[in-house]
Amino acid sequence: MGAKMEILLIRRGREPFKGKWALPGGFVEYGETAESAVVREVFEETGLKTKNAGLVGVYSDPKRDPRRHTVSAAYALKIYCPNESSMKIHGGDDAADAKFFPVSAMPELAFDHAKIIADFLLSEKVKR
Repeated sequence: MGAKMEILLIRRGREPFKGKWALPGGFVEYGETAESAVVREVFEETGLKTKNAGLVGVYSDPKRDPRRHTVSAAYALKIYCPNESSMKIHGGDDAADAKFFPVSAMPELAFDHAKIIADFLLSEKVKR
């Protein structure tokens, strides 16, 4: 995606936060690792093939999801794309849309996803 950093988001197709932008994600299926689940969920919601690049953090505030108390493990991912013109991104499964946003132009986000992105950006800054 060029030299500038962009974040992949999905527009939620279901409640809670229907119509709001969020990080791709979902629930781990029985017998699946968290690392495999995130790759599967991103593919189902965006059509993009990814590889896990590392844990960003674990988020467990009991109020982070209005449906119930959930614990989320957030991962940074690398996208497989031979060239930019071959990248076909689309909303799928419970995502109404999917697209990249420049870090400088992020929309309002669902859940605590702004904090997750801030944590990721801070970790990237520390690495440099």
